[in-house]
Amino acid sequence: MELYDFMVKDSNGSNVSLSEYKGKVLLIVNTATECGFTPQYSGLQELYNKYKDKGFEILDFPCNQFANQAPGTNEEIGNFCTGRFGITFRQFDKIDVNGEKESPLFTWLKAQKGGLGGAKIKWNFTKFLINKNGEVVSRYAPAKTPMAIEKEIVKLLGDK
Repeated sequence: MELYDFMVKDSNGSNVSLSEYKGKVLLIVNTATECGFTPQYSGLQELYNKYKDKGFEILDFPCNQFANQAPGTNEEIGNFCTGRFGITFRQFDKIDVNGEKESPLFTWLKAQKGGLGGAKIKWNFTKFLINKNGEVVSRYAPAKTPMAIEKEIVKLLGDK
């Protein structure tokens, strides 16, 4: 299985094939609205604004598994993110990233860049950077800010 084989649900409950992101550089992030890392939404949006026209996309998957820090419905989460941080990148359905009900996408991501046994996601704002061929090139811990990975994104986009 490859990245583009996955079907996920967007925040409105519609099916989305990840094949629509072929040829793009992606940053896939599990997020939360009441987390100490929530201000990273600003950095994510800044990266998106700078590089969306060059083939960069952010896929935001809210997750309530860590200390219940993403409460609320998809609509409430979306309203919070657009109202507080001006988010314009795509948000998806709230998911689990670990355990019995974990998203198959995150099972796959962890297998690509997870260390031994696909190492569990430890907290909100874990980030996976995907190249234009759908390959996971890096996994970042929550404390790694979006702006700290900008150079790697630029490199994958082919900018100098």
